[in-house]
Amino acid sequence: MSTITEAPAAGEALVRMPPGPSLPRLAQTIGFIAGGPRFLEACRRRYGDAVTFSTMFDSRFVIVFDPALVKQVFQGSPDALHAGEANSLLGPVLGERSVLLLDGAEHLRHRRLMLPPFHGRRLAGYEDVVRDAIDAEIDAWPLRREFTLLPSMQSLTLRVIMRAVFGYDSGAAEAELREALRAMVDPVARPRGLLIMLTLGRLATGRRDPATTRFERQRARVDELLLAEITRRRADPRLAERDDVFSMLLLARDEDGRGLTDQEVRDELVTLLLAGHETTATGLAWTFDLVLHDRRVRNRARAEGEVYVDAVVKEALRVRPVIPGVGRVVRGRPFPLGEWMIAPGVEINPSIRMIHRRRDLYPSPGAFRPERFLADDAPDTYTWVPFGGGVRRCLGASFALMEMRVVVRRVLERAPELRAAGEDHEEVQFRAITLAPKTGTRVVLDAPPGAPV
Repeated sequence: MSTITEAPAAGEALVRMPPGPSLPRLAQTIGFIAGGPRFLEACRRRYGDAVTFSTMFDSRFVIVFDPALVKQVFQGSPDALHAGEANSLLGPVLGERSVLLLDGAEHLRHRRLMLPPFHGRRLAGYEDVVRDAIDAEIDAWPLRREFTLLPSMQSLTLRVIMRAVFGYDSGAAEAELREALRAMVDPVARPRGLLIMLTLGRLATGRRDPATTRFERQRARVDELLLAEITRRRADPRLAERDDVFSMLLLARDEDGRGLTDQEVRDELVTLLLAGHETTATGLAWTFDLVLHDRRVRNRARAEGEVYVDAVVKEALRVRPVIPGVGRVVRGRPFPLGEWMIAPGVEINPSIRMIHRRRDLYPSPGAFRPERFLADDAPDTYTWVPFGGGVRRCLGASFALMEMRVVVRRVLERAPELRAAGEDHEEVQFRAITLAPKTGTRVVLDAPPGAPV
């Protein structure tokens, strides 16, 4: 049953929350952990397209399963819906001035300053960087011996970020920063990573467990290297000639002529690292898990090229979304959501993975069919939402899609004898904030790759 309570201030509309399970918070927590999509689908069928939950991590939140309701959330005023507040768990990793943690005017300012490098000609200019990086990975793959693709894709996306985003060429400085970044990301990208972030967020002082202490030490090392490089580049008279995102952030100015502070540049660089490294690597590992188990798709992708490869990537992100959902915290007045009025302080979570599983939107939703994205009625921005939406849509979405297309096309060209190591698809494992292939996408390369062209 839904609950009806008075709104916080006189004259405001009544709060009317969606229905949801009456199970104890512990039982609902177990449902999320053990049941996953099955638990969510059962709740959707019983209670409708907006459901109120309560777990050990959040006493009350609403999950949305319907594209019309998702549209309301994505088009909602940023003053009424705070995505930055919903991302606060990431603060200890990203930094408090990250675009992901800001709301209102400050978020829009940072977003405008960061957007130019990820569109148009500049985006196309990064394709060679991606191609060189995947060629290096392919050339390092072992022959006729099983290996996992996820670590290779992590290495690939980090190479791309080091060149395109951070602007480093190969050398000692690049290797030092790359190793420091990977050492910082690794602990929070594992299944226990969520516990580390929770600990960091709740304990400003006091005792730390060994994993948390290691993370803080690794984060401090990254900060030392980045802040030193920021100082060095600000003094470089040829800064404006550079084409990397790092340098563009240092040069960016808003309409008042203000740029980003050193700490803001640091936070945005780490944000771009987390958003463009682990997530894109995971998306690629899932894409190859699907493609290498489907000879028809693989052959058509080789024959038809970029347009079909683009559909392959998009369908892979539908079948295996990397992020399960996004969040907005209601602030100010109650927020109208369909027939409901959501109370201030409650987080609304559009469920990416459950919307992508709806049979009314995607017939045979478990089937891998790239052709869905070639049809006249291809999925729209509220039925296909792997990058979120609205003014909070992932800044690097176009970059990630370009990177995935280039990598898939290059692997199919140069390594036609790459195959899945087993008959079954990978199982899903929740790793802090991502849904990753449990064993990392096991593959075998049966013949040497072709030479790069």
